Amino acid sequence: MNAILTILKKEVREIWRDPYTLGIAIFLPLVLLFLFAYSLNLDVKNIPLAVLDQDNSAESRAYVDAFLNTGKFVLKYRPATPAEAERLLDQGRAQVVVLIPSGFSKTLIGGGTADVQTLVDGTFPTSARVVQGYVNAINDTFTAHLLAEHFAALGVGSGPLKPAVLLVPRVRYNPAMKSANLIVPGLIGVLLMAFPPLLAALSIVREKEYGSIQQIFISPVRPSALIVGKLVPYGVIAYIELLLVLAAARFWFQTPLAGSLGLFLLASVPYVISTVAIGLLVSTITRTQLTAMLLALVLTFMPSFLFSGFMFPLFTMPAVLQFYSYLFPARYFIEITYGVFLKGVGLEVWLGQLTVLSVYTVAIVTFAVLRFKKKVG
Repeated sequence: MNAILTILKKEVREIWRDPYTLGIAIFLPLVLLFLFAYSLNLDVKNIPLAVLDQDNSAESRAYVDAFLNTGKFVLKYRPATPAEAERLLDQGRAQVVVLIPSGFSKTLIGGGTADVQTLVDGTFPTSARVVQGYVNAINDTFTAHLLAEHFAALGVGSGPLKPAVLLVPRVRYNPAMKSANLIVPGLIGVLLMAFPPLLAALSIVREKEYGSIQQIFISPVRPSALIVGKLVPYGVIAYIELLLVLAAARFWFQTPLAGSLGLFLLASVPYVISTVAIGLLVSTITRTQLTAMLLALVLTFMPSFLFSGFMFPLFTMPAVLQFYSYLFPARYFIEITYGVFLKGVGLEVWLGQLTVLSVYTVAIVTFAVLRFKKKVG
């Protein structure tokens, strides 16, 4: 215990002597939280719309109004020719182009089926599918409205048409379907995988480059004492980062917290320790600070961004990549985070993830100790 306290005091003094690095380590995650939260927006709204109305009738204007009344589309352009409409799509200035041919109103009034062409920019497939769904729903609603007017004119029925099947949809966990409610909690786990491992990785490698690590090699300090002594101060810094990001998520972004805050803070402890332990493990493998930085980023930030379920649902990935995601602690922590923030579930639901995360943390710390012991030998 005395050896651990000695290493701990030494590490705290070194951290305190470099206030700029300490400040960056604590506050830069906040900066990235704001950048990611505002830039990663999955909501599809304010869709730039271009309309080529070759009929220019009351019916065609009503059809265009059906798009604008949803609040999802913004009429930006009225091209004069199909070629001009194509150029708007090519230039990325319009996301959707609606082409209404001449004779549109005449066909509708005559009881026929009028053709309307919609061109959707499919560069981003996810948003394109949502936009196409909007277009189909608007067209179906407009058609149903015309049918109701047609039957009313014929004297068939005295009220609006009744659907054969009444669908009552209900969205659970994120009823407003705001992307911020998904992205901001997920960023807590992602950002913790960015900076704590990096700082911890540089701690031992820096001593290797300066040669001060030799003093530890010849001292009676055990590898376990060294690893624990370095893990504690960086773990405290990582937990402060967690609290700051959590406060910003709750009070700035107004992210709902449906579950227990206390349980979440307790469940965060093994994850925080694991982030620092991964950095310490990297430091036992590498010899230079540049190599340690690159390896830490490859093993922590990138996998937590891609293979944790933060940006992409894991069930959409190939089976090999789904298995690969089990190697990273961010997968388990983000499942816990979404369970607490969005679903409001307790320990009985995510106890399995917490158990695996705790075992993972112990294994990483143990491996770092054994690796450093091997290095000394």
